[in-house]
Amino acid sequence: MDGVERVRRALVAAGHEDSIMAFAEGTHSAADAAAAVGCAVAQIAKSIVFRAGDAAVLVIASGANRIDRKKVAAATGLAVKPADPQWVALKTGFAVGGVSPVGHDDTLTVVIDADLLALDPLWAAAGSPMHVFRSSAAQLVAMTGGRIADVRQD
Repeated sequence: MDGVERVRRALVAAGHEDSIMAFAEGTHSAADAAAAVGCAVAQIAKSIVFRAGDAAVLVIASGANRIDRKKVAAATGLAVKPADPQWVALKTGFAVGGVSPVGHDDTLTVVIDADLLALDPLWAAAGSPMHVFRSSAAQLVAMTGGRIADVRQD
């Protein structure tokens, strides 16, 4: 099953509407996704994967924010470092640029950028660098079990 279909199934299983949309021009970066959707970059819920030993930590952050790894470590109690694209694909089942908040191959620790709570709607990657789905911060928290934290780099 491809990544988009895994995301679709995860959304439906969580009681979320199937709001996946495809954009031929691509949604690889937050700026690309915002341009395709027609929203502010801040409304893109980007997925950044960090490595904590052999465990993956997924940070769902506002597309306008850079992530402070020390804040992620404080929120999770785990020492985190950047993850390379091959490891990200191995742990999530998604290529960088298409990592979704849901539908992963492995169990991940999830942290949600507190800045997302003030934004609605949000758009997140849906399993490929050309697909996104519409959601809200409350729905992302409910679907991922993620903890809300200030992870924005000052």
